[in-house]
Amino acid sequence: MVALRLSCAVNNYHWGKHGLSSKAAQFAATNPELWMGTHPSGPSKVFGTDTLLSAVVDECPEKALGLEVADKYQGQIPYLFKVLSIEKALSIQAHPDKQLARKLHAERPTVYKDDNHKPEMSIALTEFIAMSGFRPLSEIAGFLDEFPEFLALVSKSAGRFKLAVAGSNNEDEKRMALRELFSELMNANESDVAQQLQQLLQRIGQQDSAGTEPTHPHALVRRLNAEYPDDVGVFCVFMLNVLSLQPGDAFYMGPNDPHAYISGDCIECMATSDNVVRAGLTPKLRDVPVLVDMLTYDHGSPDAKLLKPAVFADSQYSVVYDPPIDEFSVIRTELQSGQSERFDGMSGPQILIVVEGEGLLADAEDSHVLLPGYVFFVVADSPFTISAASDKPLVTYTATCQL
Repeated sequence: MVALRLSCAVNNYHWGKHGLSSKAAQFAATNPELWMGTHPSGPSKVFGTDTLLSAVVDECPEKALGLEVADKYQGQIPYLFKVLSIEKALSIQAHPDKQLARKLHAERPTVYKDDNHKPEMSIALTEFIAMSGFRPLSEIAGFLDEFPEFLALVSKSAGRFKLAVAGSNNEDEKRMALRELFSELMNANESDVAQQLQQLLQRIGQQDSAGTEPTHPHALVRRLNAEYPDDVGVFCVFMLNVLSLQPGDAFYMGPNDPHAYISGDCIECMATSDNVVRAGLTPKLRDVPVLVDMLTYDHGSPDAKLLKPAVFADSQYSVVYDPPIDEFSVIRTELQSGQSERFDGMSGPQILIVVEGEGLLADAEDSHVLLPGYVFFVVADSPFTISAASDKPLVTYTATCQL
């Protein structure tokens, strides 16, 4: 066994795109299901069988995962790989660090179903809009002046926040002021939120020419309120950075880092966990006290959230997105007709998905057709080559863990 084609679990959520406008749905047309990995909420199987990928790994973890990975992660694939297609905003949320994950799982195992942390990275497949991390504090202060409806919901803490931004050189003091502001907003009375949102929408108008850009605050307020009427999460537009990504752009979300997806398709990779703490833009459970308490309140430029790729090893056609954690990195390969890329045996397990084009994957034992939506698991220390076989570029993303 070197490379195994997988069928991967598909999950349908209220925020997902419908039909073939969705990359996930397009891929599912050739791949009956879609989460890629061994997480019990959506375990992958060997294609055409009922054999779980986890069962294959369990037969010989040292061979499937490599000695170091098998030892460090108790014989488990340490990452979960996904394709997400977002039509409707995906909640204001954060993922706990390991210490908090253990505590939440022990206290409420039916809500927080595992004890692992969940740092994650997203790579845009299409134009993609997201919110991630707190804006520069001066921007938030400016929005308090520009939007009286926002100010009305945080009136108790806004004065202290402005003073801290304008006059303090103490970073802890600034973070505390930011925390107080965010806490007051997220705990605002629902009727007050609804009233202020309606006033805001009326004031900015539906034909506001200044707010036609999809990332403009006016456009985002209108969009998010249409999707989640009178929801406090709409006001997070004034507190969180808005990222506008093009295909191939990526950003990283560490533990206890607030974020939300707004629209587009992406590749997502994360530590193997399904722990999410939500507080807005969702019909699911909102755990506002935990979210407010857990955040680091880091703040700064949206550019600081982006993760730039680097050339992978000595490859000609591959780049690697390598976040500051051990569990995963992701390799993007793009081949034109007639080109090929050889990967010497990587020390950890790999999961590869084809997102564009056609080609072949050749390993020491066999060759495999590559089409959009095809997913393969490649065992550790196993060289393989991928090659393009059509006029369209062949584009693949490969998750791996190399210690």
